Amino acid sequence: MLSRLKLGVATLGLAGGLFGANLAVSAFGADQPHKIPAPATDARPASGPEVAVLAGGCFWGVQGVFQHVKGVTSAVSGYDGGEKATAHYEMTSEGNTGHAESVRVTFDPAKVSYGKILQIYFSVAHDPTELNRQGPDSGTQYRSAIFPQNAEQAQVAKAYIAQLDAAHAFSSPIVTTIEPGKTFYRAEGYHQDFLAKNPTYPYIVYNDLPKVAALKALFPDYYRDNPVLVGGGS
Repeated sequence: MLSRLKLGVATLGLAGGLFGANLAVSAFGADQPHKIPAPATDARPASGPEVAVLAGGCFWGVQGVFQHVKGVTSAVSGYDGGEKATAHYEMTSEGNTGHAESVRVTFDPAKVSYGKILQIYFSVAHDPTELNRQGPDSGTQYRSAIFPQNAEQAQVAKAYIAQLDAAHAFSSPIVTTIEPGKTFYRAEGYHQDFLAKNPTYPYIVYNDLPKVAALKALFPDYYRDNPVLVGGGS
C-alpha cells in the first residue's frame, strides 16, 4: 500500500492543476461536513483535564481540526487498538495490526464538553458512515472509532450514535465502533503537527484544510485561529 507520504510526493506535480480548480467544489471529497444536533446526553464535567481518543481516517486531519478547538490543550497523533510492538506507521499502514490512526485529545471540560468534542468529530473531522476508509485512504487502520477512557464516555458515545441514526443526520448509518480498554501509543515525531507544518502539501490541501474551514464555519464559538501544537507554542 502506497503511504500518504509517498502519495503526496507522487502528486506534487499535479498540484497546480488540481488545486487551481474551485476548491469549494472539491474540498472534502466524500467527507462533506454535516450540521448535526448536539448530544442529548453529555458527560458530567470533571474538575480537571479530560482525555478523548478518536480515530477518523488519517490522523493529520483529525489532529489539525482539534488543535483549532477552544478548550483543547493538546492533540497528539498516534495509534490505538493494537499492541505496543506494532504501534509504528509502516506496520500500521499494512492494515493488519488492529491499530487505527488516532488522536488523543486533552481538553478542559469547563470550556468544551466531551459531547461537544464528539459533535465536532462526527460533524467536520471525518465521515462516520465510511467503513474502514476515509476519502482516499482505505483499510481498518483508517476506521471510524472511539476509544472511551471510561464507562461514562462509552455510554455518551453509544447514545449519541443512536440519536444521530434515529434523526437520520447522515444519509447512511454511522459505522463508528466503540472500543474500550485499549491503549494509545504516540506516533512518530514527523507526524505531529503535520497539518500546521505542511499547509501546502497536496494531501492536506485537498483533504484536511477544508475540515478546519468547516470547523470555523459551523462552530465559530469553539474555533481559534492559532492551533495548540505538540511541538510547543499556541
